[in-house]
Amino acid sequence: MKKKNNSKRSPVNKTEITSKNNSFYIVGLGASAGGLEALEKFFGNMNEKSGMAFIVVSHLDPNHISIMPELIQKSTRMKIFNAKDGMKVEPNNVYVAPANRDLAILHGTIQLIEPPEAHGFRLPIDYFFKSLSVDLGEKAICIILSGMASDGTAGLKAVKSELGMVMVQDPKSAKFDGMPSSAIKTGLADFILRPEEMPAQLINFTSQKVKGVLLNTAITDGKIPDAFQKIFILLRTRTGHDFSFYKQNTLYRRVERRMNVAQLDSLPNYIRMLQENPAEIENLFKELLIGVTNFFRDPESFDRLKKLLMNLVKSKPEKSQIRMWVPGCSTGEEAYSIAIILKECINETKKNFDVQIFATDIDSDAIDKARNGSYSGIESDVSRERLKFFFTSSGSHYLIRKEIREMLVFAPQSIIKDPPFTKLDLIACRNLLIYFNSELQKKIIPLFHYSLLPSGILFLGSSETISGYVDLFSIIDKKWKFYKRRDSVYSAQPFIEFPVSRAIEKTYETDMKKNEIINIPQLAEKIILQNYTPNCVIVSEHGDILYIHGETGKYLELSDGEAKMNILEMAREGLQQELTAMIRKVKSGKKLLSAEGIRVKTNGRSQLINLTVKPVKEPAVMQG
Repeated sequence: MKKKNNSKRSPVNKTEITSKNNSFYIVGLGASAGGLEALEKFFGNMNEKSGMAFIVVSHLDPNHISIMPELIQKSTRMKIFNAKDGMKVEPNNVYVAPANRDLAILHGTIQLIEPPEAHGFRLPIDYFFKSLSVDLGEKAICIILSGMASDGTAGLKAVKSELGMVMVQDPKSAKFDGMPSSAIKTGLADFILRPEEMPAQLINFTSQKVKGVLLNTAITDGKIPDAFQKIFILLRTRTGHDFSFYKQNTLYRRVERRMNVAQLDSLPNYIRMLQENPAEIENLFKELLIGVTNFFRDPESFDRLKKLLMNLVKSKPEKSQIRMWVPGCSTGEEAYSIAIILKECINETKKNFDVQIFATDIDSDAIDKARNGSYSGIESDVSRERLKFFFTSSGSHYLIRKEIREMLVFAPQSIIKDPPFTKLDLIACRNLLIYFNSELQKKIIPLFHYSLLPSGILFLGSSETISGYVDLFSIIDKKWKFYKRRDSVYSAQPFIEFPVSRAIEKTYETDMKKNEIINIPQLAEKIILQNYTPNCVIVSEHGDILYIHGETGKYLELSDGEAKMNILEMAREGLQQELTAMIRKVKSGKKLLSAEGIRVKTNGRSQLINLTVKPVKEPAVMQG
């Protein structure tokens, strides 16, 4: 017998089942200078019965009583409220935040927080958007309107990471384009529109009903549905990355969000769009990589890290090497945070070291942003002292100082298919493993053990674990997930099983025209399939690696110093001399060469391998 629902709100329908606390969308609007005009145009075109609630946060003088509610009321028939502590947010109403309080939301109820410094620097829009993202999840929508500086930029990242929607005013229509331009630079805006155009798009987005994605019974049995197999193939062909190892629920929710944005109601229609519109494949790729990243996330964990790094610095000999790796570094905030902490330890001990921090990600655009080291809206995450010593500022933008940037090497790299860095003092892999399924996690943890020096430190996210590998790591800090590499006779593994791309069962034949220009991953997979090669590396004539297939960690290893993806420099002991000679002979003779019984040293043990070097007769970009 079903219980009667006495709630005054409408019952949650199938497409709303994943919302956190509300069955309706809450729209947060952030505005500053020039924002009143934008708000009037927005509400003047918004249906009074949209089913959404609206919360307006702006930069107001805390010493003056705001008349913004009265001004907005002239443009809409919806009820306008001055936001008050404990007020329940209801649909078809507008709530305006007061000037002298930060506004948060908890279980759909407004909470007003007195700022630490009443007249100090504040980012009220960021503060609210972050709270909105946690409370509403995918039912959160944030809109950034006219304003100077960059308030709202950090907050929109949080909204997007929780599968919410982001809308930004077209800078051309804004009186002051600082806030909209800063938001657009993140690459996370779903829609860039004039204020009067936003209501119609909001209605389309919130009324869109996606069918047969999350609630498809075929998904819950652990098997990957054929429709998602096709999406994985399209992603892999376009980007070179296999997402079939990622957690299924995460993938399905992000695909569903993209379908909502595209206003498509079925997977077959979305697959057709991916096939016809390569730009949407890129959009989906970016969507799958979105995660929360900011400077010194979980400050207490970085306080603990500083103590551990101080011990490391004190124990290391003067002018020795310190090597670290930050996989899944995104746009670099966490990697720079670690570099700053390490620099503080080095300065305090007055010692000198050769520091190498490798920060990697599969998103090349994110890597480019990280290399630039330019950020905005970070004042709430970085102390004034650190902003002064480790950044240079220009308005609301901050640039990492050269002495910190020179400690890091940013590079595109896949933790799933590329060789790992080795001889490391620290690996900081926070909030990446949570996106991988258990099968892949069980391969990554031993890989980290292999990459670390004895007593090296592994730093994971607060909701991540070592997946039962207690023989490989001991716990340093249970709360903040610091582990120390353990040397154990029971954990000695001669060969690490490096993760590889899963073979998709269905074969799709592609006719290659003689003069067709194709990308390297497509060509590489064609060559591999033609020759049924279990493990191989495709290189240029100079030995530069173009593509890796299979478990190559037994044969290749990144060396100390500057990261170079060259097979001759990465070849393990016993392989380098033979490989160099064979590549040289194949280049001159243009014929296949094979050698058997080559002894290669791996992890202190030797193995015998068979090696084949074959010339590739394909477009010039691949010849070698």
